[in-house]
Amino acid sequence: MRFRSTCFSAALISCLSGSAVSLQADNAGTAFQFIGNSCLECHDESIQEGERNFEEITFPIEDEMGIIAVQEIIDQLNLGTMPPKDADQPGHAAKAKAIAALTAEVADAHARLKSTGGQTILRRLNEREYLNTLEDLFSRRVDTFAPTSTFPTDQTDGHIDTIGDTLVTSGFLLDNYFEAADLVVEKALGKRTKPKVRTWKFTDNFTQGQELSFPHRSVYKNEFLCVYEVPNTTNHEGGYAGLERFPEGVHEAGFYEVKVLAHSMHRDTPYDPNIFRMDLSEPFRLGIVSGDARIGELHHPQPIEPQLDEVTVADGEPQWYTMKVWLEKGQQPRFIFPNGMANCRQAFAKIAKEYRDHWPADEREEASGIFQARRIVLTYGKMPHIRMHEVEIKGPLYDTWPPAPHRIVFGKEGFQAKNKHEILHRFAERAFRRPVSNNEIQRFIDLTDHRIEEGHSSRQATLDGIKAILCAPSFLYFDEAAEEQKGRLNAWDLASRLSYFLTASLPDEPLRKLAATGEILEKDVIRSETRRLLDSPRSDEFIEGFLESWLNYRALGDQPPDRNSSAAYYYDDLEAAMKTETQYFLRDLISTDGSIVNLLDSDYTFLNRPLARLYRIDNAPFNDENAYHFKRVSLPNSRRGGLLGMGGVLTVSANGIETSPVVRGVYVMENILGTPPPPPPDDVPALEPDVRGATSIRDQLAKHRSLATCADCHRKIDPPGFALENFDPIGRWRSSYPQTGKKVPAVKIDSSGELYDGSQFTGIDEFKELLLSKKDQFTKNLAERLLSYGAGRRIELLDRPRVDKIVAAAKKKNYGMRTLLEEVVTSEIFLSR
Repeated sequence: MRFRSTCFSAALISCLSGSAVSLQADNAGTAFQFIGNSCLECHDESIQEGERNFEEITFPIEDEMGIIAVQEIIDQLNLGTMPPKDADQPGHAAKAKAIAALTAEVADAHARLKSTGGQTILRRLNEREYLNTLEDLFSRRVDTFAPTSTFPTDQTDGHIDTIGDTLVTSGFLLDNYFEAADLVVEKALGKRTKPKVRTWKFTDNFTQGQELSFPHRSVYKNEFLCVYEVPNTTNHEGGYAGLERFPEGVHEAGFYEVKVLAHSMHRDTPYDPNIFRMDLSEPFRLGIVSGDARIGELHHPQPIEPQLDEVTVADGEPQWYTMKVWLEKGQQPRFIFPNGMANCRQAFAKIAKEYRDHWPADEREEASGIFQARRIVLTYGKMPHIRMHEVEIKGPLYDTWPPAPHRIVFGKEGFQAKNKHEILHRFAERAFRRPVSNNEIQRFIDLTDHRIEEGHSSRQATLDGIKAILCAPSFLYFDEAAEEQKGRLNAWDLASRLSYFLTASLPDEPLRKLAATGEILEKDVIRSETRRLLDSPRSDEFIEGFLESWLNYRALGDQPPDRNSSAAYYYDDLEAAMKTETQYFLRDLISTDGSIVNLLDSDYTFLNRPLARLYRIDNAPFNDENAYHFKRVSLPNSRRGGLLGMGGVLTVSANGIETSPVVRGVYVMENILGTPPPPPPDDVPALEPDVRGATSIRDQLAKHRSLATCADCHRKIDPPGFALENFDPIGRWRSSYPQTGKKVPAVKIDSSGELYDGSQFTGIDEFKELLLSKKDQFTKNLAERLLSYGAGRRIELLDRPRVDKIVAAAKKKNYGMRTLLEEVVTSEIFLSR
C-alpha cells in the first residue's frame, strides 16, 4: 500500500484530540509532545497536507490499516525525511524516544491482531521460466527456434517479472500456448528414426551480401567468404557471412560439425586505427550464429540468432578450425566477427578518401564514391577482416539414439505403444511439479485414446496428449496449495518455489526426492538445498533474472546510446559486458558469503579489457589473448566501487544521449534505498519553468525547484542524481559537460549535493559514504526485492516484522549475501502462500 502520510501518527494526534490510548505514560507523553510540536501544524483534520490526517488512528492500534500508517511514520522518521527540512527540527533524543514509542505500539499491534502480511495470488510461469522449463522437460535447447517469439511481453511491477497479479493470461496468450506446445513437442519428439548424416562442402563461388557482392566479385572472383565488422552496426554490410548457395539449410535438426579454413587478414594495417574503432592488437574472433534464408537476408540480423560457438583465428597461412553447433531443420551456420570494426562502410569510404595517394593515379577519381571505394581498398589496400577459403558442414551427429529428449520422455528404449499411459503420467508429474492422481491424468489418457480411435498412430496420439499437458493450468500456473496450519506451502510447492527462485526452472531430481519425503519442509534442509542450487551453474538464471528485476537490467539497451559519441558501446559489445560485470560481482558475493555492503562501495570489480578501457583502468591484468575474459580487478580509486560505479547501472539510468539527475536520482531512490518518490499529483499539470539564463542542468533544476509544486519532491530526488553527474550516458568519467558549440565554453560538473536529511556531500565518494551509513536501509530493500522476486508478490508494510528479522540475522553475519539468501528462503514470507 502506498504511503498515506508524509508525516506521522494519526493515533498520537487523536490522543491530542482526546482519544483513549494504551501506551505507557512515559512513551505516550514523549510521543504526543513530539507529534504536537513537529507534525500537527500540517497534518490535522482541517489541513491534511499530502492528504494525511493524523486524527484517523487511535491507540491502541485497532486494525491493520493503523499498523500500516504508524509503520510509515516510523520509516519517515528513520529516513530523516520528516519533519520537513524547513520546519523546526526536534532533537535527536526526542526523535529517538518517539520512534521507540511508536515501534513498541506497532509490535504490540502485530502480536495482538495476529497480522500475517500479504499473500501470493495464483500466478503463471513468466516467459523466462516457461522457456527454461521446456528445456529441462525435454533436455533440448529451444532458443534456436524461439517458441515464444509471438508471445505478448510479460508485464512487471517495479521491474519484477514474477508478481502474480501482473502476469495476466489473455486469449491471445492462450492461443500462443497451444501453438508453442505443438511446435516444441514436434521438434523434440517428432523424429522417429535416426537421420542420415550428410556432408556439404563449399570451396568457391562465395557470394557476399548485396553491398559487398560487386567488389568481391571484381577483386576476389568470389573465392573467399569474408567478415569485416561486428554484427551490431547500422548498415549491415559485412557483419554476417552466410552461404548463399545453401538456402535450403540442413535437412534435420541436430548437432553439426562446421569446419572452416580461415585466417585473419591485415591486423597490421597501416591506416589510422580510429577509422576502424577496434582493437587490432587482439586476435580476431570468428563466431557462428544460426541463419534461415526463408526468414530474410543472410547478411542482415534475423529474429532468431543465438551465438552457437566461437574460435580465435590466427594470422598467417589459413588453418582449419572446427566448431560444433546446434542447427534446426532449414537453418545454416552464418559467420560473425564479434571483435570486428565498428562500421565497414564508413571505413571503406574513409580509407579510400584519406589515403588517395596510395592508389594508382587512374583510380583516385573513382575513390570518391562508395561503390568504387570498396573495390579500390580491397584491390590495393589492407582492410582488416577474417577470410574463409573453405567451409564444410557435417551432420546431424547423434552420439546415441534415441536422443536425449526421447529418453527423458519415453524412456531408455524410446517410444513403446504399450507404455503410452505410463509416459503421459510420468511426463505430467514432471510438468506439474508434483504427484498426479489417476483421476487427474485420466483426461489426458482419454484424449490420447480418442486420437487413436480417429486413426492416428499411438505415437502421434501420445504426442498430442503431451501437448495437452503443456497447455494445462497445472503446468502454466503455480497452483500453490497452502496447508491449513499457518498458510504454509506443502512440500511439493515449496520445492517448486525454491527451484524457480534459484534456477528459474522446475525442481531437479534431488529436490523432488526431498519433496516426496517431506524433508524439504525442514529449515536445515532448505538451507542445504539452497547452497547446493547456488553452487550449481543453473543458478546463473537466478543471478541474471534477479538483476534484470532489481536493477532493471532488462531495459539496458532500450534507449540506445549515440553511435558516434558512444561507438565503443557497440563495437566492444559493452551492453553484454556491463551485465556480465554485475553478474560476476553478485556471483562472487554469493560464493564467498561476501558482505552486501560491497554493493554500495568496494575496492574491486570484474572486468574484461573493453570495460576496463571504458573505465580508464590501465593496470588491469589483460593481454591480447585474454582480452574478453572477465577477471577480478582492483580499483585504483573509489569512484567505481559498488553498483553506482558500474556501467550497467549508469547506462540503464540514462537515456542514451544525455544524463538527468532526476532520472538517476529516482533510480537510486527506487532501487538502492527502496524509497521511491510518489508520482506527481493527478491535478498538477506538467509545468515548464523559465530556465533562461541557466547554464547547466543544475541551474535548470534549481529554477524548477523554485516552483512550489515541484520543490519538495525534487529536494529528495535531485541530490542522488547530482552525485552521479560525473558519469556520462554509458558510464565514462567526465569533469565537464560536452560543449554545445565551438564558442560555448564547457561547463564544469558540480556533483555536490545535500540530502533531504541535511547530510552533505561533494561528490560520488562522499555520497557513497552516506549510503554506507544507511546500509540497514539498503539491506531491507534488497531483502524485500528478493522476497518479491521469490514469493511472487509485493512486500507490504504488514510484512515488516518478518523483513526486519531477516535483516537482523544478516547483520549478525556481516551482511553476508549467501546468509541473506538463506534467511529469505527460510522466512515466513517465502514459506507461506
